[in-house]
Amino acid sequence: MHEWEGVSEFVAVAETESFTQASKRLGISTAQVSRQVGSLEQRLDTKLLYRTTRKVSLTEEGHLYYRHCRQVLDGLEEAERALSSLRGLPQGVLRMTAPVAYGEKYIMPIVNDFLLAYPNVEVDITLTNRQVRLVDAGIDLAIRIGKLADSSLIAKRVSQRINYVCASPDYLKRFGEPHSLSELSQHNCLIGNHDYWRFIEQGRERQLKIKGNLRCNTGHGLRDAALKGLGLVQLPNYYIGQDLKAGLLVSVLNAYQEPNEGVWALYPQNRHLSPKVKLMVEFLGRALP
Repeated sequence: MHEWEGVSEFVAVAETESFTQASKRLGISTAQVSRQVGSLEQRLDTKLLYRTTRKVSLTEEGHLYYRHCRQVLDGLEEAERALSSLRGLPQGVLRMTAPVAYGEKYIMPIVNDFLLAYPNVEVDITLTNRQVRLVDAGIDLAIRIGKLADSSLIAKRVSQRINYVCASPDYLKRFGEPHSLSELSQHNCLIGNHDYWRFIEQGRERQLKIKGNLRCNTGHGLRDAALKGLGLVQLPNYYIGQDLKAGLLVSVLNAYQEPNEGVWALYPQNRHLSPKVKLMVEFLGRALP
């Protein structure tokens, strides 16, 4: 029996906390994953995982073994990337994550074009608004928007986000256009995840509490409400950029608009030599608006 059998399966289960998700990542059956991990535990004479009907978690020994296995697998992946770099051809699986709305509108079309250009690459991308821990989840590349937390990840700015306060021409005709932040209290503001909007006033950032008759946690829902004249909304350009160009929405309070925020490509330091990561970052930088 090969000494490395079951290691990849164990790492996948540890990172996904699920035999089913691990099998999807590896492209093999759940039964095979379970069998390989069980054989590994038997060979090591150590229980690595706690198993319940709802969750899989690491034992203390499992945590220790996982950290070392992850380092070994990272080393093997780095060796393969080094060989690929010598050949100059990107290949293998590129695991990515991106925010849902931005990913659907902008990232997925670029990923599809990338696959047409580099058919030897496979892309496994998850669209989620959850902040995924890249190293723990085995992610090669993440798209993040806005201010970044301090970390050891490498960050490349590939585009920008612009937040607009806007409303339909019909709404502004009926209720007037606000010209100062104090006038927002006289308007129906369409509320997203937070009950405040951010502005710049006299060179300083200001968070202004808003109120209105609609709260919605999706940008598409807020956009639709604004288009139908229900109120003012603050949304990024990737939701309402085309509406502004078409005159369906009108931007207001531009003098108080907060600075543009970055759209970032993030990847772990040990991925920086990977041809597929490097090319994807360059691809995104050229294609994103």
